[in-house]
Amino acid sequence: MREEVEQRWTQYTASLLSFSIFGFVLVYLLQRAQAILPFNPQNFSAANVTPDSAFNTAVSFTTNTNWQSYVPEVTLGYFVEMAALTVQNFASAAAGIAVAIALVRGFARQEKQTIGNFWVDVTRATVYVLLPICIVGALFLCSQGVIQNLKPYTTVTTVEGGKQTIAQGPVASQEIIKELGTNGGGFFNANSSHPFENPTPITNLFEMLLIFVISAGLTYTFGRMVGDTRQGWAVFAAMSVMFFIGVFVAYGFEQSGNPILAQLGIQTEATSGQAGGNMEGKEVRFGIANSALFATVTTDASCGAVNSMHDSYTPIGGLVPLFNIMTGEVIFGGTGAGLYGILLYCIVAVFIAGLMVGRTPEYLGKKIEQKEVKMAMLAIVFTAASILVFTGISSVIDFPAKGYWNPQGAATANINNSGPHGLSEILYAYTSGTGNNGSAFAGISANTPWYNLTIGLAMLIGRFLFLIPLLAVAGSLAAKKKVPFTSGTFPTHGPLFVGLLVGTVLIVGALTFFPALSLSPIIEHYLMHSGKLF
Repeated sequence: MREEVEQRWTQYTASLLSFSIFGFVLVYLLQRAQAILPFNPQNFSAANVTPDSAFNTAVSFTTNTNWQSYVPEVTLGYFVEMAALTVQNFASAAAGIAVAIALVRGFARQEKQTIGNFWVDVTRATVYVLLPICIVGALFLCSQGVIQNLKPYTTVTTVEGGKQTIAQGPVASQEIIKELGTNGGGFFNANSSHPFENPTPITNLFEMLLIFVISAGLTYTFGRMVGDTRQGWAVFAAMSVMFFIGVFVAYGFEQSGNPILAQLGIQTEATSGQAGGNMEGKEVRFGIANSALFATVTTDASCGAVNSMHDSYTPIGGLVPLFNIMTGEVIFGGTGAGLYGILLYCIVAVFIAGLMVGRTPEYLGKKIEQKEVKMAMLAIVFTAASILVFTGISSVIDFPAKGYWNPQGAATANINNSGPHGLSEILYAYTSGTGNNGSAFAGISANTPWYNLTIGLAMLIGRFLFLIPLLAVAGSLAAKKKVPFTSGTFPTHGPLFVGLLVGTVLIVGALTFFPALSLSPIIEHYLMHSGKLF
């Protein structure tokens, strides 16, 4: 494909799919062949990665989800980590940026049949954006104590006289693109709470900034490309409002802690909350404030990296990261994914505004008509159905007997908590998969054929049945003429539009998922205040 040759939306979509299929096959085969590959000092074999686990991981890293149902440091050799997972971190992030730019071209162009060239866009995103930042950022992480080597694991004697194996490897090179590309897959099972991945408060702050930097920056790119930077700032403002709401809600409930402990007299004099707040599942180096902030950032940005265990949050504290993903990952969102996701909601928002005033909706000089609204709603419906249908099935399915699909006999047997919290673990798993986030309520044991297959399918739905309708919208918009701005045109760069956009995102999410949330974290919150835990 020559650089100057542009593609229609159908060709652009075909290129994206072929690129993703190749990445999937490569990651799958490398996992299954790792016994004969170099840089495997621990001699991990293909038996470490079952076919269903390899399928799930290949889908996960191809879709920029990076859900890990396995324990990385006892499963994969260094070559697989580098050649399969780290490379795919770059590829999936670049593909997301490419799709976002293609959609923006749809708004910026008029009477054009093409939306760019996928291969050129991916190459530019990788060479000019991702690689330069990662080279500098990885060196900075190394200077702070993040390790980077190809040595075998080290066995040491502890002060008690016991033996401990210390895992190591090429961590910094994967850590930097894990955060910058909003991938989230950890080199260690403890992810960004591990001192080899996140050793200091400076790296903790740096990694949070990396998670947001491209997604936030693309809003300005959007404004520049459509010729009105106010449009980009309006989108940025809407994202920021939702981000701060999540931060303050999560922090407030985590700092208040568990009221049952407060009732036992373990509380501060100034408040009725738990003394010190809820520190369960949190790294003492970071505390409650940095943990709640990181949890909000990583689920706002479809990253999935964690420096604390979301499963140990209070019910409402855990509701925040869960609902962040349910919004469609548009609160800054992933690299590219956040921008194309929020633009989908912009289409829905101006459509609602048009209905209220009785005129054809317009956005950036393009009339939003039946096709664009249908495609936007299809993307929302596909993802919502994936989350709710898979969660519903896994909450009730009982296999005839213990066997291949689930060694414990029922999908619910793989959750460590009963009642509404157990439902939250299942709901979070499919929400994270469909939202291409990758974080988890880790109380669920998801490394079974049933969960590996169904969460893998959820990841494919969340990525491609969201992207394909959006690329169809890009093609439709690019072919249209721009209409002049008049006194009757709804302005999309001011506070009114920001409020409408925020309301649209939150209301669509609330109406879609409120019944499921009512049966999980919301009811758990009230039961906790009644003295019952799960």
